[in-house]
Amino acid sequence: MEIFDIHKFDKYREDNRREVKKAKGGLPNSIWETYSSMANCYGGVIILGAAENSTGGFYTTGLQDAAKIKKIFWDTINNRTKVSVNLLMDDDVKTYDMDGDLIMVIHVPRAKREQRPVYINNDIWNGTFRRNWEGDYHCTRSEIRAMLRDEPEETMDMIVLEDFSLADLNDETVQGYRNYHAAVRPGHVWEKLQKEEYLEKIGAVGRLRESDILRPTAAGLLMFGEEYRIVRYFPEYFLDYREVLDPSIRWTDRIQSSSGDWTGNLFDFFFRVYNKLTRDFEKPFALDGVARIEDTSVHKAVREALANCIVNTDFYLPRGIVILKEQDQIVMQNPGSIRAGKAQMLRGGISDPRNKAIMKMLNLISIGERAGSGVPDIYSVWADKGWTTPVVEEQYGPDRSILTLAFRKKQAEKTSGKNKRKKQAEKTNQITRTAKTVENMNRIFAYILQNGSAGSSEIAAYLELSAARVRVLLAELTAEGRIIPQGNGRSRRYCVTRKE
Repeated sequence: MEIFDIHKFDKYREDNRREVKKAKGGLPNSIWETYSSMANCYGGVIILGAAENSTGGFYTTGLQDAAKIKKIFWDTINNRTKVSVNLLMDDDVKTYDMDGDLIMVIHVPRAKREQRPVYINNDIWNGTFRRNWEGDYHCTRSEIRAMLRDEPEETMDMIVLEDFSLADLNDETVQGYRNYHAAVRPGHVWEKLQKEEYLEKIGAVGRLRESDILRPTAAGLLMFGEEYRIVRYFPEYFLDYREVLDPSIRWTDRIQSSSGDWTGNLFDFFFRVYNKLTRDFEKPFALDGVARIEDTSVHKAVREALANCIVNTDFYLPRGIVILKEQDQIVMQNPGSIRAGKAQMLRGGISDPRNKAIMKMLNLISIGERAGSGVPDIYSVWADKGWTTPVVEEQYGPDRSILTLAFRKKQAEKTSGKNKRKKQAEKTNQITRTAKTVENMNRIFAYILQNGSAGSSEIAAYLELSAARVRVLLAELTAEGRIIPQGNGRSRRYCVTRKE
């Protein structure tokens, strides 16, 4: 998302990414609350020497001594008793002259997971803020604790639970996992291990410090425990699947972890829900030897999305995991913000799950993607199918991540005459292309769409293709009218066309 362009100053409004401050009397003290709130959310820009008019638009008020304000700003942001961390570089603070009025634009990046929470006045509990549309609000202790839990490399699901025993793990679920592991990874070196040793290898149990006593890890309890035991350690734990295929009925099917008629753990929930989500998907008639292959790219994408929902859940937060299946879409919600940030998640390439031990267990049975390409691959599948682009949302207070996968076709343009012939030519050209070329073109399109614009070098790095090959694919997308180049030489970037 483009945060600020001086040429579009008159078109901007205050929102969760932009804030204006008059700064008539010098550097306003409220700037630090805004700095904290933007750093703890999406990042943004603070514009000094400007204000809102009656319609919500911006106008300049000017700065009396921009050089002095800039010096005070840098002195203060580097003072650890005032600001916990300085996220800015020199280029993040710029001054502009607008018809004789000086304004200062401060670009605040989103803080990395290990830098959050960003707080002020040397007071983490009262000096941590987040952005709520146009305003800054104090974070609750629950929100601050959630950020602190995300700081360490050892994720919360790796904790060994001293007050639990191996008897708290459901034997049938453990055996079901082992059977599935043996089916997808026949001959695996852990296949013949004794139960306790096997559970330790997969990360479901661990040893208490300075002792050989085995106890379940938080991941083991969540994956293999029973609901009434899980909530002893995670009181907010809740799993909910709702199927609403008839709008006149509240739900046509529902699975809840607290119902008491099944274990209520993550492993059993995953397969119960996945089978219901994909029950109506088309299955091609293809054979691998004599066995029918029923797994399609859509099956894999939904499986990846469900795994992603689970491994990124903060089980200490309220409201739990909610999966909603409707007639034309699937919505997956989980407690917890996106640790790597929404932009990085959509770009892919970096895997930063909140529950690394759970992800390991799922990876061992060929579920989930460690390389960080899972979400971009989901977007690529949806683009290939011509469906509405998936939507990723983050909510705060409490933290929540939401993924919407709609099965609706994008609205097609009406064509006639010359345009029809052009479309037919494009269709013929598409048929002659290799499947890999089409896939790479769709991935490039999805990447540009999600990032607003992109240069050829960053696309090449993202796809791990040569710069020359990427230029060929960009030329084809441009010829089709799906993207348009802007700028020249090394500064050239590509944007999605208005019609797309």
